[in-house]
Amino acid sequence: MDTTGTSTTGTEHSAPSTTSADTGVVSAGPTDEDLVCYAGVAGQLAMLERGELSCRELVELTLRRIGAADRELNAFRVVNAYAALAAADAADRARARGDHRALLGIPIAVKDDTDVAGESTTHGTSVRPVPAARDAHLVARLRQAGAVIVGKTRMPEFGQWAFTETAGGGHTRNPWDLARTTGGSSGGSAAAVAAGLVPAATGTDGGGSIRIPAACCGLYGLKVQRGRVSTQPRSARWSALAVVGALTRSVEDAAALYDVVSGALPGDPWLAAPPPVPFRQAVCAGPGPLRIGVAPRPTVPGVRLDPEQESALWATADALADLGHQVRLVRPRYPEFLSVWTTQALGALGPDAQDLCAAASHPDARHVLERRTRENLALALRMPAAASAWATRRAERITAAVTGMFTTMDLLLTPAIAEVPRRVGALDGVSARRASLRSLPSIAYTALWNLTGQPAAALPAGLSRDGLPLAVQLVGRPGDETTVLQVSAQLERARPWAALRPPALPPR
Repeated sequence: MDTTGTSTTGTEHSAPSTTSADTGVVSAGPTDEDLVCYAGVAGQLAMLERGELSCRELVELTLRRIGAADRELNAFRVVNAYAALAAADAADRARARGDHRALLGIPIAVKDDTDVAGESTTHGTSVRPVPAARDAHLVARLRQAGAVIVGKTRMPEFGQWAFTETAGGGHTRNPWDLARTTGGSSGGSAAAVAAGLVPAATGTDGGGSIRIPAACCGLYGLKVQRGRVSTQPRSARWSALAVVGALTRSVEDAAALYDVVSGALPGDPWLAAPPPVPFRQAVCAGPGPLRIGVAPRPTVPGVRLDPEQESALWATADALADLGHQVRLVRPRYPEFLSVWTTQALGALGPDAQDLCAAASHPDARHVLERRTRENLALALRMPAAASAWATRRAERITAAVTGMFTTMDLLLTPAIAEVPRRVGALDGVSARRASLRSLPSIAYTALWNLTGQPAAALPAGLSRDGLPLAVQLVGRPGDETTVLQVSAQLERARPWAALRPPALPPR
């Protein structure tokens, strides 16, 4: 079903579909299948450890649900059933030998700007470069922990926009309401996790691209400190703005995944100091009373906060006060930063687009890109070399000014996005300028923290009158994901959100 009249392309499969004709995604009431697929990483691991199902059975179920739902959601660009089932069989053999790796047998999806060996990395475009020769470091760490990679998820071209929509790939739809956006740019990953197709999926975040989809889809999305997770083989994603990470159903799942993938490699330009204890251990402990500032004002001018998102913010502030924290309204004087952020983002687009087109078999690959991407690419290629140096110097001054506010507080609580998830079609036929303007309410609270590099997380904060997810953001001091995770876990225990599930998707 396409509620906008715009057709969407189907998912590419490198194996025949494993979908059974009578398999739905979410029934009117919970089924055994739902209990497995909404159990999250920790829940599925417990089921595997207890022998309630095999890795093969879990991955078969995952593939069946993807086949049943993805024609509606359009979350996946490609699903590799053969490779996933082979990895599941290997995981079962490893479990039989007493192997207890952290993610052994858990199905995970990967955003299509991250290399998976044997698959093309398209960055959300219709360009098809040669398949990647090896896994990105993030994927390699997941595999080393035993994860089963099931496919690659959709994104807007080069992650430029806050909506997962492309001319060639169609609209990715929100499981909470198929007429609504998943946000972007990790929207395919968010849709897959929110619909219970996979318990976790990777994302990247250069201006909110993990946190925005998490906010739109009722998930937990943590942007870690710059340098916490290696971005190799790309040493500096989005000119230092972007980090790699994951979207999950729970704080515990996020902590477990970041414990697995954290760490630097030789050649990485940034290195975050190791946390005092593993993240998964930290979330089990309370942080003690903290000073938490509440800032409803956007970091950029001209954006109006939706009343329902503002209500969710103050309800969360009340919950934090009930937990014993010192919560107070703050009015930060945010410096103008969008000119710097935009300069750095455009500076990264040129090399990324040129590398992608050079690796494509199509002789005119650049002409396959969307018009708005070509508009931004033209700007990027005309940018003087001095602009990058200016942006770097200015970013350092902004970072010093902004992080200074954390001398008087431990965390900052803000809205995650300024509006409720809008209807799909935000990018239909629009220019790069118009796409940027329409993305502004989504990045108005998130992009600044990519410039400073410090950790920030989007977490669920209830539902709107129309049954759409609401969300808030917790911003931590530089290098302090531990406190962000601990307070997120406190809120999750006080107001459990994992039980909230999207309504049933229409049957195929």
